[in-house]
Amino acid sequence: MKNSHTNKAGLAPTGISDIGKAPALTFAEMMNFFIKVLIRFGILKKDLDYHLVRASMVIIYFFFGYQKWFAYEAQGLIPFISSSPLMSWMYPVFGVQGASWFLGVSEWLFGALLFLGFWNKKLGILGAAGSCVTFIMTVTIIPFMPDRFGGFGKRHLDLSKNVKLA
Repeated sequence: MKNSHTNKAGLAPTGISDIGKAPALTFAEMMNFFIKVLIRFGILKKDLDYHLVRASMVIIYFFFGYQKWFAYEAQGLIPFISSSPLMSWMYPVFGVQGASWFLGVSEWLFGALLFLGFWNKKLGILGAAGSCVTFIMTVTIIPFMPDRFGGFGKRHLDLSKNVKLA
């Protein structure tokens, strides 16, 4: 007898209510479903750790690239880009918001290439090479960063993510 609270018609008898009690999947069932989906997409065939690192980098690139489309981010980058020996050329060429958009498009492009690298290794290698360039460009800001030893705010965290990912 599977469900003692229903009659032959499948309805709950009077006085017994299952409102709010949806059939819940167990944790094992959810994990098995998730694993089957990942296997179907070809992600879990081998090198799970490699795929998890790649996926996390894609997510990071998506969110950091998304930030670059807003004026608050463009204004927040001014002291860092203007003092960078490798990126200061962007303001005369693109302007403040244009430089931020350029960085956002670059991050989305490298994230997309890393994502496509799940299926095409050559595109993944291009994304990885672009990632190395962004890490080097960002890390070279640190010695020239204004107030580099004072405070520990959002910008320091943004730069430290590149050091950690590199």
